[in-house]
Amino acid sequence: MEAIVQYVDGVKFEATASGHRVICDQPSSNGGADAGMTPPEFLLTSLGTCAGFYAVQYLRTRSLPADGLTVHVTAEKALGPARLTSFRIDFRVPGLSDERHKEGVLRAARSCLIHNTLMAPPRIELTVNAEAAVNA
Repeated sequence: MEAIVQYVDGVKFEATASGHRVICDQPSSNGGADAGMTPPEFLLTSLGTCAGFYAVQYLRTRSLPADGLTVHVTAEKALGPARLTSFRIDFRVPGLSDERHKEGVLRAARSCLIHNTLMAPPRIELTVNAEAAVNA
């Protein structure tokens, strides 16, 4: 898996992966133009869409309706070091009243790659490469 992130200007970046492109920016209160989600919002979005994928797979394999499913993801900010903490994923599944299926959705969501990555933090290696400028 790979994503390429390029600086655009100000505090705006363009990220590409698998031929798709998204803009990441900061709100005006943080020097940006609010042209895209912030990095923490991308993390929440990644977690929510991944967990939602597994929830939908659970519902579909049991011929239960997935229409109207929404996933709300929240987190709190902490300092020292700056990070997100206390994530909460709230699934809203209209018409799902059977407790067995509610538990099934939760079990399925625990299979999410992003959820599991955050539960067992990976090693992250940082490097800096100073390439020589190309003269035109």
